Amino acid sequence: MTAPLPADPGATPIPARIPAPDVARGFMLLLIALANVHLWSYGHALGVRGYPRDLSPADQVVTLVQVLFVDGRAYPLFGFLFGYGIVQLARRRAAVGMPAEAVVQLIRRRGWWMVLIGGVHGVLLWSGDIVGAYGLIAVALAGLLLRGTDRALLGTALGGVAFSALFYSTSVIPGPPEQQSLLPSISFSNPLEAMGVRVVEWLIIGFFSQALGVFSAVVLGAWAARRGLLDEPARHRRLLVRTAVVGLSAAVLLGLPLALMAAQLWTGVPLGAAMLAGAVHAVGGYAGGLGYAAVFGLVAIRLAQRTGPVTSALQACGQRSLSSYLAQSVAFALLLPAWTVGLGDGAHVWQTALYGFGAWLVILLIAAASARAGQRGPAEILLRRLTYGPRRAARTPGR
Repeated sequence: MTAPLPADPGATPIPARIPAPDVARGFMLLLIALANVHLWSYGHALGVRGYPRDLSPADQVVTLVQVLFVDGRAYPLFGFLFGYGIVQLARRRAAVGMPAEAVVQLIRRRGWWMVLIGGVHGVLLWSGDIVGAYGLIAVALAGLLLRGTDRALLGTALGGVAFSALFYSTSVIPGPPEQQSLLPSISFSNPLEAMGVRVVEWLIIGFFSQALGVFSAVVLGAWAARRGLLDEPARHRRLLVRTAVVGLSAAVLLGLPLALMAAQLWTGVPLGAAMLAGAVHAVGGYAGGLGYAAVFGLVAIRLAQRTGPVTSALQACGQRSLSSYLAQSVAFALLLPAWTVGLGDGAHVWQTALYGFGAWLVILLIAAASARAGQRGPAEILLRRLTYGPRRAARTPGR
């Protein structure tokens, strides 16, 4: 007779959560807002990475900063934290004796529900959705993330970075001259027509392409979680300092050629050189994502002594990262695309960046207020309910 499986312990209660990943997620959402919001504008001749060619001096400054520190850096950080969280989830279940295969199946079930949530988000609002892509990665790589050897993890990560460099080298190839937005659905005034276009965009750009582009960051996050780099940051301070310095420096150096091109400060670049710039920019993105994660590991050391209102708000936002991410799309969709108010028509890069920052700040304040009121994020409640069922979800106040 087969022994019954141990009861699933559910999500980690919020008071017991490790602060560094949550604070990093809260800040990551700012990077994601800035990385995405300029893609909600339309009515421009397109340049590198979807940035307009008709840039004002203020636009050039904002574009330069964003490509160096945000573009291609936010999603690797997201992926790293996602992989880290998967191992934390598995460790909690291993502690109560759940077999590895049961945990793998749980991760895959959660991943399939993320694919569904991401698909709905992509079709209704934002075809650049990343939730479905990470769900696909969880389904495809759950066994590797939980049972793979360190050598297998690092080999997969290295191969993934090389693939991403090759993949993103094509991102500099100009589109058709008549194309005035990287995502054509943004410029459709008919909501139903825009939705039909978003179905195709999500499948190609938001689902498969993003999954292929960031899966190695998820694998690196799992490798780091096995060593508890963010669980016990004080113990790994020297490694975190080195990673922060080297990672962010590499992000700037490797991203500079493409940043100059996107800001229209380096023009007339031969296609081969431009593709090389796109490739090294992708490598710099992984370095920057790891660098950001290390910075927040170091921040967590300070948090152990004192937590201020800013870090508490970031932590609250990170604990509600799925809800906050989806709320960004609602905020952008309300005003920017042609199928709503259309304020994105001809908008400057500095204007969209300011709007993205403002939307993130409002969402951050709402998350902080929700934390003080003891309210969880609605998307987190939904995903937990779908993954564990209503009874388990009701008893697990954490993630």
